[in-house]
Amino acid sequence: MRETITVPVERLHPAAKLPTYAHVDDAGADVYALEETVIPPQATVAVRTGLKFAVPRGYELQVRPRSGLSLNTKLRIANSPGTIDCGFAEEVLVLVDNTGATPFVVSPGLRLCQLVLQRVPQALFAEVESIAPYLPADRKGGFGSTGQ
Repeated sequence: MRETITVPVERLHPAAKLPTYAHVDDAGADVYALEETVIPPQATVAVRTGLKFAVPRGYELQVRPRSGLSLNTKLRIANSPGTIDCGFAEEVLVLVDNTGATPFVVSPGLRLCQLVLQRVPQALFAEVESIAPYLPADRKGGFGSTGQ
């Protein structure tokens, strides 16, 4: 059985839909658009969800794209993955890019993105003279160093 964590959600509008998991083992819960929103070509628009989340301390909600929406439309989640921190107390808006040549009408109830609850330990950044002793000896390069 999977671990569950309660995330309190405030519905700001009666038409707002709570996130849902399509399948019992899905990592991401689908998030729905609250209202009709027109996204002009080559534009980015903040689409309302009508929801606020009380993310538990030590966690974040990651806003991730839905593969079907990316495959079947010219819409992209602009800040992906986006982070909703535990202290964020405002309505969650999803930043959506329309990379197409025509306006896209987001219908109320469209599954826009997914939310993934992720545990996030806090890093303790420690200044050192050199990071070399902390790196794996067999790891070199970056930016395409492993080929195409």
